[in-house]
Amino acid sequence: MSQAEAVEQGGAIEGAGKAGKVREAREARKVSPLWTFGLLRSELLTTFRRWRTLALLAVLAAVPILVGIAVKIETGDGGSTGGGGPQGGGPAFISQITNNGLFLVFTALAATLPFFLPMAIGVIAGDAIAGEANAGTLRYLLVAPAGRTRLLLTKYATTMAFCLVATLVVAVSALTVGALLFPLGDLTTISGTRISFAEGLGRALLIALVVAASLIGVAALGLFVSTLTNSGIAAMATTVGLLITIQILDQIPQLHAIQPYFFSHYWLSFADLMREPVYWDDLVKNLGIQALYAAVFGSAAWARFTAKDVTA
Repeated sequence: MSQAEAVEQGGAIEGAGKAGKVREAREARKVSPLWTFGLLRSELLTTFRRWRTLALLAVLAAVPILVGIAVKIETGDGGSTGGGGPQGGGPAFISQITNNGLFLVFTALAATLPFFLPMAIGVIAGDAIAGEANAGTLRYLLVAPAGRTRLLLTKYATTMAFCLVATLVVAVSALTVGALLFPLGDLTTISGTRISFAEGLGRALLIALVVAASLIGVAALGLFVSTLTNSGIAAMATTVGLLITIQILDQIPQLHAIQPYFFSHYWLSFADLMREPVYWDDLVKNLGIQALYAAVFGSAAWARFTAKDVTA
């Protein structure tokens, strides 16, 4: 064999090797649904096993306990929470707790939604990508046949799972404390009608689901912020800071024209589920605003993350 033929044959072998590597890489990218489920399962286990996550859930569970004990002490000392008819003008359910412990669920959700629940979501979402980058594990996650889009969707799904779990933790804690400290039974809606305890329990579950859905905008915002930095602490602080700022702006009368577009503006509309018939207008607006924020900031997070340099 001549030298030219040997060089030509070597080039062919090298080219075949490169083609084989490209083919293997493409095959590796064809991820099965089972592998995707495994990635989501791993993310869920990692998130819910962290001490930080458990601490956040413990704080959320403690809020209904403190509210219930405070109301019990107040009424036990001869005070009154106004246990007359139902109060309108928003989720003022605290006056009904002594009559029916189920109202502690509504009160606890109303107390945690403006700050505690969004803060917890901001911590989890803000750390989703930035925390991995800071720990140096992000590039290793992308070495696996996950892909950036699939990984981002998995992180968002994990954050949404935390939204649901956190809301249910508040609701279950409130229901337990309410059953232990106060009587249970038929309850009076904001409209003054009576419904059975079973129907009230169903509405409490529906309210918890609506509250969880009300946090998808915060989750998308936090995920977007998380793609902008490699510092998990900075991402969490920025997300929580934006959350506080938006809620302050939502209370300024001069900004009433733009306040309906803030993700927190219709948060307390879940109280309309305790009317008879249910008022759906603000509830639909709330879910629509959350979907809009999820679409906008989710798309921004995807655009940023797919162009992000993770080699550093």
